[in-house]
Amino acid sequence: MKRILLLILIVSSANAFAQLGFTLADGATKVQIPIEIHNNLVVVPVIVNNQLPLKFIVDTGVRTTILTQKIFSDILHLAYTKKYTIAGAGGVNLVNAYITNNVTLDLPGVHGRGHAMLVLETDYLELRNSLGSDVHGILGYELFSRFVVKIDYDSKILTLMAPNKFRPSKKYSRLPITVEDTKPYYVAEVKINDTTSISAKLMVDTGASHGLFLDTESNSKIVVPQKSIASVIGRGLGGLITGRTARINSLRIGKYEISDMIANFPDPLSIKDTLRLGKVYRNGSLGGEVLSRFEVVFDFPREKIYLKAKSGFRKKSYFNMSGLIVKADGQRLRDFEITEVRKNSAGYLAGIQPGDKIIAINNYPTSEMDLSELNNYFNTKPGKKIKMHILRGTQSLEKEFRLISEI
Repeated sequence: MKRILLLILIVSSANAFAQLGFTLADGATKVQIPIEIHNNLVVVPVIVNNQLPLKFIVDTGVRTTILTQKIFSDILHLAYTKKYTIAGAGGVNLVNAYITNNVTLDLPGVHGRGHAMLVLETDYLELRNSLGSDVHGILGYELFSRFVVKIDYDSKILTLMAPNKFRPSKKYSRLPITVEDTKPYYVAEVKINDTTSISAKLMVDTGASHGLFLDTESNSKIVVPQKSIASVIGRGLGGLITGRTARINSLRIGKYEISDMIANFPDPLSIKDTLRLGKVYRNGSLGGEVLSRFEVVFDFPREKIYLKAKSGFRKKSYFNMSGLIVKADGQRLRDFEITEVRKNSAGYLAGIQPGDKIIAINNYPTSEMDLSELNNYFNTKPGKKIKMHILRGTQSLEKEFRLISEI
């Protein structure tokens, strides 16, 4: 399964325009909002300027609200007060963005007025195609600074609570975080191998679908294990983020330990903008694949995070055992095209090529599934047989392979 990594460098001065104004409706102290989960990312409904219903990712890793498609702000005739040019992944590709002010953002039971919003000139993140769902933007610090935020991944409910009314249940494990430059950080115990452990400062990032992301240049003890594979591990503003994926011995978060943990190690140049140009230096990030194992409560005002393990806490994770990366397209997002094939993977050895379009998997038509369902076929268990009916141009082909765990 492709892991979308939403690590975005937003210029610090953009926050100066923000007049934060989220409030709960009718004097409520708590509101529950139905959410969607796509590739471990939390998606909420948002109405922009009382007119346009859109969907936004809830992301602890961004400072300012982001609209990824300028067409929507143009439809609303929003005025732009400033244009920015931002360095993309690797610090090379330049992307344009605009600031618009005094925007109204409403969620069910929540009213937000007077917000600044960063509008990307082009949909550089390609959220719609990568997630297989209509996702149009990102909400960040404005929500977390105003409310205690609980995410229940299993029940698909986001709860916003007034901080002065919040009383944590004893069923949760309480962990200290620091909120620096608007983002939460936690120091976790990371055991790379039998002889090497570090206390790693990790950004707790609900806007990243991966589990663990480690920067080899931040600490000499962080080394890529010998058994690893080259992979695409995410997408930044400037394009794909490449690196290597491997298993480490364990990750410990408070009293919870996840053994045989999958970790991503990005190429240094690929993340130049995302890890090293910000104000806070860190060893990496902790993302949705780990967070989704818990019921999570973020309490930014008190600098705490609360965790309660769910039934799937000890599930074993696998990394894209087909080697195929697929994007969704078409009006219904039910047209699936292979964009990349990892060298020497199961899909590669079966002769599958970028550009191939998937028509059916195991005799089930892909027109009846979404991207998450399709990717689940590639992430079940090693040895599972996959039969694919594909189109290569006008040629109809049948391909067959078994899933292989390469790490």
